Formats: sequence, C-alpha cells, structure tokens
Amino acid sequence: LSPPRQLSMNIAASPTYAFLTETVSAESGFTEATHSNKRRDIESSLSESKATIPHFYLSVNCRMERLLALRAEINAYSIRKISVNDFVVRAVAVALREVPKVNVGWTDTAMRQFQQADVAVAVSTDTGLITPIVRAADRKTLSQISTEIAELAARARSGQLRPDEYQGGSFSVSNLGMFGVSEFAAIINPPQAAILAVGSSHQRQVVDNGKLKDGMVSTCSFSVYHRAIDGAVAAEWLAVFQRAIEAPLTMLV
Repeated sequence: LSPPRQLSMNIAASPTYAFLTETVSAESGFTEATHSNKRRDIESSLSESKATIPHFYLSVNCRMERLLALRAEINAYSIRKISVNDFVVRAVAVALREVPKVNVGWTDTAMRQFQQADVAVAVSTDTGLITPIVRAADRKTLSQISTEIAELAARARSGQLRPDEYQGGSFSVSNLGMFGVSEFAAIINPPQAAILAVGSSHQRQVVDNGKLKDGMVSTCSFSVYHRAIDGAVAAEWLAVFQRAIEAPLTMLV
C-alpha cells in the first residue's frame, strides 16, 4: 500500500525544543542550536519508527454535521464546553473496545494485547508538545474524557505532569484540525501499533440520497504497523470509528 503525501509533521511525536542558541556571525544570517537530550531521543525514536516499522495508511472522510450539531446542543446547556477532539478520543476508545485487535503493541518477542484503551493526546505547550494519556478512555464518559484532557493539558503547560501521565499508552491521536490542516499522515510511536491523524472540518459537496448538497467533512488518516495489524482489521476499526463520529449519540450510551 502506498502512503499518501505527507502533508504535516506528526504532532504526537513533534519535538520539544529546549536548547541554547548561539549566533554564528553577523554576516551568516543564521544561528545554530545545540540539540537537547529530548530532541535527540525523539530523533532516534522517529528514525527507528520510519526505518524499521512497515507503515501502511488508510483514510476516510467523516461527515461531521451530526457531531457538530450535538456538540453545539451540549455546549448550550453545559458548564463544561466539549471540543471536537473530546469526541474524537471517545470515538477512538469505542472503536478500540469493539476491535481489540487494533489495541495492541509490538515487541521483538510477542504481541502485547492491551486490556484498556489508553489514548495519548497531543497537547501544545510553551516549551513544545507533549502527549498526556487518557487512561481507560473506553470506560469513561464524554464529559469525563473532556475534564481529564483539560486537567492534563493545564498541568502539561505548567510542567507538572508526572512521567506515568505521558509515558506509555496503547494508541495515539494527532489532531491538526485546529490549525486548519485538512489532511496529513502521522508516524507511529513504538511500541504502539497505530496512530490516527485528524484533519479540520471543511464544507464540501457530498452526496446525500443521490443528491449533491453542502456538508461538513473531516479527513482522518490511519497509520498502521503492518506486522501487528492486518489491513482488513485496520479497515474494520476505521469503519467503526467513522460510524461513531457520524452517529455520535451511539458513543454516548
């Protein structure tokens, strides 16, 4: 399977910049920055991932009208405002519960079957990006997921996350939709076996009951470790995820 054109950096594995800069010369027009240990660790991990993990890619266009309408209705009456990303994390967790063959990790000696959906979510901070984990997201409600993501994000931005809150996880979500990115492919974070890249919602012409109409569509791209997950299993998982997104009430029960 041929991967789609890489449109963006993988937000879930993007570097945290913490380095000392030094001006080379007034005439050179550039500065050099010494790589931090974090930068070197990420470079090593991503290089290993792309060099040793056989990625394949699946994409699906999700209709967003029902989800956006439900979100607007919830936010009109709820003190806590639910984000699109909260729905995405819940849909990922539901799909991992229904298709557990995707909720796995690869090691040199064995396949690791995770017993719960520990979903890593990218959070932007002043010093870079970090991926706190919503543990057992498959057993939490949408409001619980939203509250936990908000609390983890706040502590991430203040540098107060414990290592166990951002290390590990069974699956990653990389969402660049809030930056206007329409589509991209993300790099798998080993030992995880899959990552979902979520693009922004755009108004497009869609076919509804044989007629063209305006609709809101988000392209979601699924990067999969082929040693751990077969193509048919990945397609099944993506279909369950799409169903949850397009019929959002089903993921609330």
